[in-house]
Amino acid sequence: MSKRTLQTGFRAVFGVTPFVYLTQQRMSHAKRLLQTADRTVAEVANLVGYANPAQFASAFKRQFGLSPSECLGHR
Repeated sequence: MSKRTLQTGFRAVFGVTPFVYLTQQRMSHAKRLLQTADRTVAEVANLVGYANPAQFASAFKRQFGLSPSECLGHR
């Protein structure tokens, strides 16, 4: 199966590309961790696959409109 065929089929089923879907899932998991676990933003960033906490914070803010630190306050 070609990359293009996979992306087209995936988008038809899920409405987004595989990359966007993966990012959404990672961010949803990160939000749950921030709200429920006693972890730092850097620890959560690492757990969901970001080596750089600043890049994680930018992606998180794009996804949810608030920073990971603000999300910590909603525990």
